[in-house]
Amino acid sequence: MMARAPKTRTRVPALDAPRGRTGMLNRSPQPSRDRFGRFTEWIARAMGTPWFLLGLSAFCALWLAWNTLLPEALRFDAAANGFTALTLVLSLQASYAAPLILLAQNRQDDRERVQIEQDRQRAERNLADTEYLAREIVALRMAMTDVSSQAVTRDVLRDELKALLEDLDARSSGEPDHVTAEREQRRRRADRREKAERDARER
Repeated sequence: MMARAPKTRTRVPALDAPRGRTGMLNRSPQPSRDRFGRFTEWIARAMGTPWFLLGLSAFCALWLAWNTLLPEALRFDAAANGFTALTLVLSLQASYAAPLILLAQNRQDDRERVQIEQDRQRAERNLADTEYLAREIVALRMAMTDVSSQAVTRDVLRDELKALLEDLDARSSGEPDHVTAEREQRRRRADRREKAERDARER
């Protein structure tokens, strides 16, 4: 009877661990795709400084002095030919510097375009928030006005009902006319006071 080979159990990842966490940790870091863009910006930034001009001038002066003052055996660029090698080096430097500067400018333009788009979106959000707040404030003011007008109407109705009840009581009890007149004057003064208070609240 043949022995069974032990089964290899596949390890089930824990449910509390994020998916793909192990693979992300074991993954080798990828080089940044934007490294060349940063390099071009560094070149353009370095070429726009006084130190680059001083270094280039010192390099040219050393080249000319080496090929002019030293013996013939140590010279590598003849002055009789107009320093052809120096001219070639400077031409190569200029031909490579111009595209690098253009690449850096394009990168800067792309960054400014993205920044302008983000500023525009932020301004639109701020405008929408401002309009929303303005509408909410107007709605609150209208609601407060409605509530105050309803409260005033209830007070006036309550006072009118009180006055009518007092008149009915006076008529049913048979009070004299001067008592009824005094009560009517008091009611009118109360109405004027209520009206003044209402106008003050509306203002």
